[in-house]
Amino acid sequence: MNLTPYYMTFHDPLWIILLSTALFFPVRKLIWILYVRKKQKTQQSVSEEEKIGLKKRATITAILLCIVFSYIYVKQVF
Repeated sequence: MNLTPYYMTFHDPLWIILLSTALFFPVRKLIWILYVRKKQKTQQSVSEEEKIGLKKRATITAILLCIVFSYIYVKQVF
């Protein structure tokens, strides 16, 4: 039984998904904190509504950033 086609098909996407998932939560938190601090410079306080909106924005940015970084990393290392 030759497993080479399965290895070539599933190896890179599996590692990209695993690395993206591992990076997502800390990256989202970091980006969210940076967004909130930037908003606090222009305002004295940030409301809960604004924090929720900034967290959604940070989530989208983190997803894109983690997937792109994971793809480039896996292609370079493996």
